[in-house]
Amino acid sequence: QVQLVESGGGSVQAGGSLALSCAASGYPSSTYCMGWFRQRPGKEREGVAAIYTGRGSTYYADSVKGRFTIVKDNAKNTLYLQMNSLKPEDTAMYYCAVRGGCDYRNYNRLDEYPFLGQGTQVTVSS
Repeated sequence: QVQLVESGGGSVQAGGSLALSCAASGYPSSTYCMGWFRQRPGKEREGVAAIYTGRGSTYYADSVKGRFTIVKDNAKNTLYLQMNSLKPEDTAMYYCAVRGGCDYRNYNRLDEYPFLGQGTQVTVSS
């Protein structure tokens, strides 16, 4: 059974930083794609970043490039999202998700991720 458990959300002022974690277990493959999605108030869920363990490739939404960094710790089987220079518009529920493979064309297609965590809230105040 695949389990994804996010943590690390919280409240921070604009310009601050937060690091999200996603502990993963049960995925039946040694190579896979893990991604972070978010749902901002009144908006649909959107892809933020993803990493494909097969190549070590990373993908980012334009809105977070240069501010967010996605990292996978294989020893701990944990996915991280380091978020710097946070803005009020980054306020959202953040979810991690896993699928078999991904590339720059499909890393942000949530409907292609069969497994999704419960989410962790990030609130950025101005």
